[in-house]
Amino acid sequence: MRSVCCIRHSHRPAGCPNFPPMGFQERVGPTLGDFTPEQRGLVKAILQAAASIAANEGYDELEQVLNADDYLLEETGEAGFSSSNFHIAFLGSPAETGTWQLYFGGHHFALSNTYRDGQMVGATPSFRGVEPFTPFTMNGRENAPMAQERVAFAAALEALSQEEASKATLSGTYTNILAGPQQDDAIPVVQEGLRLQEATPTVQSLVLAAIETYVRDVNDTGADVVMAKYKAELGDTFLGFSGTRSVDAENDYVRIDGPSVWIEFSLQPGRSIPGIHPHSVWRDKSSDYGGNTE
Repeated sequence: MRSVCCIRHSHRPAGCPNFPPMGFQERVGPTLGDFTPEQRGLVKAILQAAASIAANEGYDELEQVLNADDYLLEETGEAGFSSSNFHIAFLGSPAETGTWQLYFGGHHFALSNTYRDGQMVGATPSFRGVEPFTPFTMNGRENAPMAQERVAFAAALEALSQEEASKATLSGTYTNILAGPQQDDAIPVVQEGLRLQEATPTVQSLVLAAIETYVRDVNDTGADVVMAKYKAELGDTFLGFSGTRSVDAENDYVRIDGPSVWIEFSLQPGRSIPGIHPHSVWRDKSSDYGGNTE
């Protein structure tokens, strides 16, 4: 049995987190199913230290995404779905000096926190998705891990005036996110939508609240630093959307595009069970992979 602390990789994590393992098998690191219960407890402690422990954020959101895969296993009988199929790896050597990354990922989830000299210097790319999207019961609890993101986006869009909504409306239909897994260079150079310095204080506040549903997945120390940067850049950040402002229909799409922040939220048709489900990504144009380009 391999110890978590012995896994080392020198490259970015391979992964396509919108796919379950039967659709993409090249993720790095052992799976939760490779470990003993005691070792899984250590993995849980590592992830809780890296992430927020607030309700419906960070580690709690992660556990609900894992529960979703167990739900899909129960509903479909497809053995590839399971919380045991999520991977953990350290890229580089965890230490108080030098640069390394903590990776945890699988179907509909990718956490990639980068650390340098003991400080978090990047919490992106961060991918989230879930199926089913409607609340479901699994593993002794009620789960709805991405409901707060949808509610936050809808609140911001519904607060737009008609003039603001017109500026924020993106041309075309978006059937998925752009800058998703293995799409590191897909963020458009030209920003589109409503420039937030032209929006009301209410809309600005609601966009910040939507951003926080992503940044607050990180522990408080790291999240405070990131939010301070995004708040300072808010006036030059753009809000865009396609589809409905209620963000509850297939092909509804929302984008936040700033000097640093890039967030997308896209509602997809159901893949394994009827309904819709989201794909979403948070990237940072300056600190993806801790700013490492190789």
